[in-house]
Amino acid sequence: MIHLQSVQLRPLPASRDYPFSLPVLGSLQELRFESPVTLLVGENGTGKSTLLEALACAAESIVVGSENTQRDPSLVHARELAKYLKLAWTRRTRRGFFLRAEDFFGYAKATAQLRSEMRQRLGEIDEEYRDRSETAKGYARMPFAGQLAALESRYGEGLDAQSHGESFLKLFQSRVVPGGLYLLDEPEAPLSPMRQIAFLAMLKEMTAQGSQFVVATHSPIILSHPGAAIWSFDSPPIKTVAYQALDHVQLTRSFLNNPEAYLRKL
Repeated sequence: MIHLQSVQLRPLPASRDYPFSLPVLGSLQELRFESPVTLLVGENGTGKSTLLEALACAAESIVVGSENTQRDPSLVHARELAKYLKLAWTRRTRRGFFLRAEDFFGYAKATAQLRSEMRQRLGEIDEEYRDRSETAKGYARMPFAGQLAALESRYGEGLDAQSHGESFLKLFQSRVVPGGLYLLDEPEAPLSPMRQIAFLAMLKEMTAQGSQFVVATHSPIILSHPGAAIWSFDSPPIKTVAYQALDHVQLTRSFLNNPEAYLRKL
């Protein structure tokens, strides 16, 4: 399902401060989403993450592990750019979220701290209510036990009790629902090659359930998603590029075929 159909860029202000100084914006008029999975690729600094953040702000997406897009201090530039984006929807969805790799690590840390605080508070209540009835103690424990049970139901032992790759996939699985719009920035960061393949399988499953994904990535594995539209930001204007023609893919293949040719130049 393609929920977000297109994005148009209104005339930009005269100011050429960041993010309006990005070369890719100078030739951007309209981008149309023609696949449930759209992959943004390009070197660092080309603007793919900035545009993805601006899309999240314009769509008022939930930010995993942070504040919402309208208050998150790290999105101040993205909010400025979002004012000039006009989104067109096939079907407006409020489901989904925006997730950056750095937000994932912060979210895992925050949930671990919250779980620790809930357990500590339960221990304090047991001590405080030692000489009172079980009913009174049960009522005092209820809100904290409920929050702890909800965390453990969603994440099991906790995101911090697993490897980064395992916990990322656990978080992803627990938060993704059918029919959503998911904006992901470099999700490969915590994932091994095998976990990236598992991530591809999850994308395929969720698109079959009516979800749409826009993903900024450097990973040749994630870029191989069958049927995905790949947008290159390397040289304006943004253009659709075939997988085999991507510099990321060609360089990775060349390196793996003959690493010595690259390593001896170090």
